[in-house]
Amino acid sequence: MSSSQIINQRQTKYCLAIEETLKNLHHATNLELLLDLRKLYPSLSITTVHRATQRLALRHKIAFAPLAIDGSTRYDANLKPHDHFMCSACGLLKDVEIKDQLKLILNTLIKDCQVSGRLTISGICNNCQKGGNNE
Repeated sequence: MSSSQIINQRQTKYCLAIEETLKNLHHATNLELLLDLRKLYPSLSITTVHRATQRLALRHKIAFAPLAIDGSTRYDANLKPHDHFMCSACGLLKDVEIKDQLKLILNTLIKDCQVSGRLTISGICNNCQKGGNNE
């Protein structure tokens, strides 16, 4: 099936449910979406979720986010260009805006290269700091 055929397909109830669930979760893997969606659709399969997220990403209805700690593809409900903070202990992912001034500083430090894409800053979230889970 070509990309244009996938993009032109009708919107299924699962696609609509994934979009809504992702808006609530902000970022999620297929497994996280499946676990949440099974509350409404107990027989939903991971294959159906995977196919639907692929269709939605091709249609630009959802975006790709930085990979989860285990390497799983993670999706983002926020379609606007933005940066991320990711906890290196628990994998929490938060949207952040890195100001252009920081990119200028990074370009100066890197010297013969320029930062052109979005950034993912890693660290330890407050919850992991309080729980003593930092690495």
